[in-house]
Amino acid sequence: MATYAIVQILVGLAVLGAVVLPRLVSDKPLSFPILYVIAGMVLFALPIGVPAPDPVANPAVTERLTELVVIVALMGAGLKLDRPFSFRSWGLTWRLLLIVMPLTIFVTAALGLWVVGTLPATAVLLGAIVAPTDPVLASDVGATEPTEETDDEIDPGNQEDEVRFALSSEAGLNDGLAFPFTYLAIAMAGASGTASLGWLVDWAVLAVAYEILVGVVMGYVLGQLLARVVFGTQTDLELTTTTDLADVMAGAEALTATLVTYGVTEILGGYGFIAVFVAALELRHYEWEHDYYVDLHDFGVMIERLLMAVVLVLFGGAIVGGLLDPLTLTDAGVGLAILFVVRPLAGLVGLLGASVPWSERLVISSFGIRGIGSFYYLAYALNEASFGEIQLLIAQEKLWAILGFVVLTSVFVHGIAAYPVMEFLDRRQSDPASEEPAEPATD
Repeated sequence: MATYAIVQILVGLAVLGAVVLPRLVSDKPLSFPILYVIAGMVLFALPIGVPAPDPVANPAVTERLTELVVIVALMGAGLKLDRPFSFRSWGLTWRLLLIVMPLTIFVTAALGLWVVGTLPATAVLLGAIVAPTDPVLASDVGATEPTEETDDEIDPGNQEDEVRFALSSEAGLNDGLAFPFTYLAIAMAGASGTASLGWLVDWAVLAVAYEILVGVVMGYVLGQLLARVVFGTQTDLELTTTTDLADVMAGAEALTATLVTYGVTEILGGYGFIAVFVAALELRHYEWEHDYYVDLHDFGVMIERLLMAVVLVLFGGAIVGGLLDPLTLTDAGVGLAILFVVRPLAGLVGLLGASVPWSERLVISSFGIRGIGSFYYLAYALNEASFGEIQLLIAQEKLWAILGFVVLTSVFVHGIAAYPVMEFLDRRQSDPASEEPAEPATD
């Protein structure tokens, strides 16, 4: 009973922090995810009789909790984007998804295979889990809350907006597109020692083509349906007197849209992450000038912050509980290389010829923040692995140690750097004389 009461206190403190900390650090070079992780490390290091969280021993709980945080964050990320969809205006996003992300996965897998010494399937899984930019922790460098104007109406030439848009849209879509590579690792592990390549065809047809298509289609369809329900109801309410309960629950439809879209898409075998983000875009684009978007966004952000606070406190507890114990110096070196060499260089390669100055390209390339989404992918892969994929299970402690180190480093380095870097971009944008000439666009 005492342990349960202590857990309640810890959760309560995490929720309080989610409310108070953003006000305290919003204008300081320190992100509140850092404070959550530190708080978790301190709290679980105290002799209070509460065992430290162990994601290795509890992958099912880890998977479900991180899954919920990510899908809520994806809804919020989609609602923030004020840019109408087009293949040209989203050019940076396609570069990040189709060039930068595969490059990052390939090079990371090579490091895992030849430097860490993992088996091929485990190396691919390592690449898949560290490649996505996290939609939860990347909010410090992402788009701001929705406005009543489209991005083009605000300032079509605003390169600072281009940076935020690129990072937000990448974080929204690459979580779903990392799934095929996670499945590839699972399929490789299961097919180890077999000569047939039928598993590769199955992977390409099901994990790539079918599940992505279902995710996009269901996101569009459900987004359109939910938009009609949400804004049709709002139109009716504007003609009547709203109740206190309606005011209190304003924006709760964002959570409904998230859960319904994700659940239906997963039942149909599609990628729920993609569907949630696409549905959020459809909600946002359905009626540009409706101020109820702010309520939807704010409600989603509130839920996201509460869940994120709990997960990061638990992450801090897992660290003091020994999550990083299997980490070697070589593993740490690979983790640092992934964050500060592989992703930045892959980003610069992918953005060659893009219509943004080099300083903005460097920011986009360097702020591939790793976080809670990566926890989800690893927990999911390990839960799916059985005796046939035993090589993944054998390496689980090593994978958790490397991933924990990568996320911990990203939380601190990117968290501290985000505020001054974005402030620098703001100042540069306000001083036209300091802007670099951009290369001719090739998007």
